[in-house]
Amino acid sequence: MVSEADVRFFRENGYLPARPLLSDDEVMELRERCYALIEGRSEGKPLLNRELYRDERGWVVIQVVNAWEADRKFYELLFHPRLTEAVAKLMNTDTVRVWHDQIQYKPPRHGGPTIWHQDYPYWPVLEPPDLLSAWIALDDADVANGCMHVVPRSHRWGAYKGGTIGSDPQTWGPAHDPSFVPEGETVEIVPCPVPAGWVMFHHCLTWHGTPPNLSERPRPAIAIHFMPGYTRYAPRGRHVCEEVIQVAPGEILRGEHFPTVWENGHPVEPALARA
Repeated sequence: MVSEADVRFFRENGYLPARPLLSDDEVMELRERCYALIEGRSEGKPLLNRELYRDERGWVVIQVVNAWEADRKFYELLFHPRLTEAVAKLMNTDTVRVWHDQIQYKPPRHGGPTIWHQDYPYWPVLEPPDLLSAWIALDDADVANGCMHVVPRSHRWGAYKGGTIGSDPQTWGPAHDPSFVPEGETVEIVPCPVPAGWVMFHHCLTWHGTPPNLSERPRPAIAIHFMPGYTRYAPRGRHVCEEVIQVAPGEILRGEHFPTVWENGHPVEPALARA
C-alpha cells in the first residue's frame, strides 16, 4: 500500500495522496453506521457527538469523537492490517497506538468549512509532534463537496502560533502571518480528492482544511489519528480525551482507550489488542 517512494514523499511534503483501502461492501456498511452514530442510533456511545461548526447561514459540520468505542465495525477499522502497516512505515515506528478517531460530516448544500489549521496544537496533552492522521472517505470527497486541502512541506515549519491558522473569507486560503513561512518557501494549496473507501495521510503539523459543501452530495468521512509508541502524556492545555487518560504526566500514553494496533513489525488482531 505504501512504497519507499511514498515514505520519502510523505516525509518531504507532510501528506500522502489517496489510495484504495476498503471494498465497496465495507464502505457501504461503515457509511450506514456513520449515519447511525450521527443520529444517535448506534449500538454504543461515542466520547463526543456535537456540532463542530455552525454559523448564521446554517452551515454546519457534525463531529463524532471515538466512533470506535460506539461501534464494532469502526473498532475493527482501527486494526485494518494494510492501514496499520502503512502508518507504521510512514511514522518509522515499531509500535502504533490510536490517539482517537473522529467522524466529520458535511451535509449537502450547507456543510460548513473546516478552517485552516494544524492538528497538533489542538492536542495540547501529547508530545512529541510525530502523530499522523489517516483520512478515510465514506462517500466520494472532491472539491465540490469539501475534500481535504493541504499545504505541502508546511509540517517542516513548526507549530503555528495559536494553532488555528484561519481562512481568508474571500478566497478560503490560509489567513496566516507571512513572516511564519520560511524564506524560500511558498504557501501552495493542494486539493486532495478521496474516492469512497480510499485513504489519504497527513502529518500532525501539516496545514490543512476543507471548504464548505455546497453540492447536492453529502460528505461523510472519518479521520483516525495514530501515534507512535513513544508518545507521552504532556498536559499543557485541555482535550476531550483527558477524561479517559489513566497515566501520569510524562508517562507513555497507553491504556484501554488508546489501543495498540501495530507492534514489533506486525499488525495486532482486534481480539488481541492491549494497552
